[in-house]
Amino acid sequence: MDIAVIGLSHVTAPVEVREKVSFTDSKKMEIIDILLEKSSKELVIVSTCNRSELYIAAKNIENAIEDVHELLNTILGQEAKSYLYIETGEEAIKHLFDVAAGLKSIVIGEDQILGQVKDAHAFAMEIGASGKVLNKLFREAITCGKLIRSELKISEYPLSISYIGIKFLKERLGTLADKKILVLGAGKMSKLSLKYLALEEPEVIYIANRTFCKASDLADEIDKAIPVGFDKRYELLQEVDVVITSTASPHLVLLKEQMPHLNKPLTILDIAMPRDVESQVATLEDVSLYDVDDLQDISDKNSAKREELAEEAAKITRSYVEEFITWLKMTKIDPTIQSLNEKCQEIHRDSMHYIENKLDLTSREHKIIDKMMMASLKRLIREPVKALKEMDDTTKQEAYMSMLQELFDL
Repeated sequence: MDIAVIGLSHVTAPVEVREKVSFTDSKKMEIIDILLEKSSKELVIVSTCNRSELYIAAKNIENAIEDVHELLNTILGQEAKSYLYIETGEEAIKHLFDVAAGLKSIVIGEDQILGQVKDAHAFAMEIGASGKVLNKLFREAITCGKLIRSELKISEYPLSISYIGIKFLKERLGTLADKKILVLGAGKMSKLSLKYLALEEPEVIYIANRTFCKASDLADEIDKAIPVGFDKRYELLQEVDVVITSTASPHLVLLKEQMPHLNKPLTILDIAMPRDVESQVATLEDVSLYDVDDLQDISDKNSAKREELAEEAAKITRSYVEEFITWLKMTKIDPTIQSLNEKCQEIHRDSMHYIENKLDLTSREHKIIDKMMMASLKRLIREPVKALKEMDDTTKQEAYMSMLQELFDL
């Protein structure tokens, strides 16, 4: 059987198109039932927020691809062709290995996709849609993905400014566990910062936002978080050790002239764009001010490191792909080799039956003749089988199999 993948992703289609093919389990079952009744023999659907892909194995792969394409046309309309990509054979195999390794993700090396690929395969097996070929393909891709993550640890080089910011503060201060922290803003960046902050278990986190109810709602989700009025922010500067600010304000929210006298060090991380903190605040005694530019260098270095590790990952996937292709080629010639062996056994059985009827053999003579005859028959097919296994050209291999089938009347 041959393999193909038909799908779309964040690279080829906008979110309003991707959401049309973000299949539920019931929809997957409906699609699988339709396609397995047609040309596809095996099918696995990988469907996430960033990609929807149908992996198929079939004897007539062109017909199977056409069936999938026709079905997706009914869902996406005639413009489907502009969003879809189709890979066959080695390219389809390599595509899955790269997906499972996180090399096709928006953030290179992210971990979530591996679990999604594993779940997709498990679902297909549960309903009997994945067989010998796709089972082998997905298991190898998942094993390869796990190996890449454990050996290269790509995800340990974060790109999120919020995550990098918390790690940056931890490195500067040694720990955040005993610190009092003020977070200004309740938007996406603040939420992410709070998520990572909570893991560091600070003494207390004050959340200030112009809309108090938003700060209150956010504080309910975080342990040791206390909502405060935005107008209390300057007062709290004398109490806290760290300020993280990422409001959506078009104006500065911390001005030098309004800063109180501090009697202990204060570290401020301004990750807002435009900035929340007046740059002159950095001139104040006991104040350390950092902004996005201080973090961007880390993010850029991490991004470069991920790209470098992605090249190493590609080498690993390449070796796995080559091994799988070799295995797949063997599955295509297995029926012919099995038929040759069965032919030998048939001739051996008939010949021994004839000899036993014609000659009165001792037990020792019977064993010798039986063994010599089978060895001779195996020698007869040894070279054809060897030549068949060593052929790289698929067309020549198929022609050779046809010749053997005709020659040996298989």
